Amino acid sequence: MKSFKSLLAGFAGAAALNILHESFRQFDRDAPRIDLLGKQALSKSLSNLKLDSPDGDNLYLATLAGDIISNTLYYSAIGLGDKKHVYFKGAIAGLTAGLGAISIPDKIGLDDTPVTKTDKTKILTVTWYLIGGLVTAAVFKQLKKA
Repeated sequence: MKSFKSLLAGFAGAAALNILHESFRQFDRDAPRIDLLGKQALSKSLSNLKLDSPDGDNLYLATLAGDIISNTLYYSAIGLGDKKHVYFKGAIAGLTAGLGAISIPDKIGLDDTPVTKTDKTKILTVTWYLIGGLVTAAVFKQLKKA
């Protein structure tokens, strides 16, 4: 039951993160474009495996699904182990993911512009991952009470 609650809380954090990304990219030209980074990563990974990459809406949906699944698993770790300081763990997990999102892409051969275009873009990227971690912590805390 503990694992289920952790996964559910992790999904809430991943959903919050993706809602922020998808909403703000519609009207703020400096908003992080994790969707573009994800499309690059998926296409490059499939190409390295000598597989055809989906295109258009299929590529977008595959990227979105992969993002939600991977972030759900990542954020769910916040609820595992010691239950003390769950908000601190959520903040650390979110900050770590956000800092990784802006510092790792160019090191693995991706164009990092979608998340590093401006200082505002970088700050929003880290902030949104932080919010995802904190949402996860808050949901887990509420589920723990139930």
